[in-house]
Amino acid sequence: MSKLVASALPRALLALADGTVFEGVSFGAPSTQVGEVVFNTSLTGYQEIATDPSYCRQIVTLTYPHIGNVGTNSQDEESGALHLSGLVIRDLPSLVSNFRSALPLSDYLKKHGVPGICNLDTRKLTRILREKGAQNGCILTEDSGETFTAERAIELARAFPGLAGMDLAKVVSTEKVYQWVEGEWALGVAVEQPHFQMGPRPLNVVAYDFGAKRNILRMLAQRGCKVTVVPAQTPIDQVLAQNPDGVFLSNGPGDPEPCDYAISAIAHVLDQTTIPVFGICLGHQLMALASGAKTMKMKFGHHGANHPVQDLKTGRVAITSQNHGFAVDPDTLPGNLRVTHVSLFDGSIQGLERTDRPAFCFQGHPEASPGPHDLAELFDRFVADMHAAKS
Repeated sequence: MSKLVASALPRALLALADGTVFEGVSFGAPSTQVGEVVFNTSLTGYQEIATDPSYCRQIVTLTYPHIGNVGTNSQDEESGALHLSGLVIRDLPSLVSNFRSALPLSDYLKKHGVPGICNLDTRKLTRILREKGAQNGCILTEDSGETFTAERAIELARAFPGLAGMDLAKVVSTEKVYQWVEGEWALGVAVEQPHFQMGPRPLNVVAYDFGAKRNILRMLAQRGCKVTVVPAQTPIDQVLAQNPDGVFLSNGPGDPEPCDYAISAIAHVLDQTTIPVFGICLGHQLMALASGAKTMKMKFGHHGANHPVQDLKTGRVAITSQNHGFAVDPDTLPGNLRVTHVSLFDGSIQGLERTDRPAFCFQGHPEASPGPHDLAELFDRFVADMHAAKS
C-alpha cells in the first residue's frame, strides 16, 4: 500500500493475549473484534478463506505478503457470509486487476462488517504463533468507538475464552433444509448461467451442514447426487426418513467434542444402519468421536494449501488444503477405526475408515483443489460406496 493511501486510513492495533501489540492500518470495517489468531500459508484463495465458515471466531493472518490484488467476486464465495473475526495482511495493493473483480477487498470486508489490519510485520507475528501456539487476540480500529489504546486491546484479547470447548457448528449452520443442485464451476461461464445440467441424479445424499463449503456440495452434485442440506442439529430420525443412500458430514468451526447432538446422530448411522458415510474436516473429527475416539487441540493447527498428505495404502502423496485447529488423538482409536492418511508435516491423522462398514473421513479439504485434483477421488469413493450399497 502506498504511503499516500495508508496515511488517509485510520490506524488499527492487533493485540495478542501474551501482551504483544502490532500497530498497523485499518482497511476493513471500523470494528473491534476478538478471536483466536492463526496463520494461513496459502498463496492464493484469500476470498475462499474469508468466506469459509470454518474460520468462525478466528482472526486469520495471511503469510503471503500481497493480498487483495485480484479483488473479490461472487463466484469465489464458499458461503453467503464472512465468518472470520478479522483479517491480518502485510500489504494491500492500491490497484486491483482481474476480469472477474467486482469489489476491492477493503470494500468487501466493510460490506460484511469484518475488520482488517495491514502494514504490519506478519513474519514476526507468524513466528510468535509457531513458537507459542495460536493465541487469543483482538483487532482494535481507531474509528470503532472503542478506547484506542494498546492496554485496551490486550484486555479484550485476554477476555476471549478461546475455541476449546466452544460449539460453533450450530452457529454457522443453515437454519432450514434446502436442496443443492449446482455443479462445479467452469472458468469463463457467466454467473447467471447454470453450471450443472439437471440430468439423472440417482443418489440421494443428506448432507449435515456444520459449516459446509459450497464447493463440497458442488462436487457431490456433479457426481449425480441429489443433495439435501440439513441443519447441524437435525434429529437423526428426520434424516433417515428421507431414505438417504449416503450421509455426508461437512466441515465446520470450533471444538468437535461439545457437538453432542452431532456425535449421537452420527453414532446412530454408524451403529444402527449400513448407510455409507463420508466426512470432511470437522465431519472427520465427529465421525471419529462417534466411533469412540477422542480429539485434541493442536498447538497452532494446519492452515494452508501446500500440506503433503500420504495415503498409507498406496504410498502416494497428495498436496492438500488444510484448515483445522483440532485433530483426532491417535492413542484413542478403537479397533474398528483404521488410519488411511497421515500428514507428512507432523504425522497427525489425516484420514480414517471404519473396518466394519462403508464409512470414511478426511481431515483436509479435497474440494479446495490445491493439487488441483489430487483428492477428488474421495468423492468418487463415496459415490462408489453408495452404488455398492444399493446393488
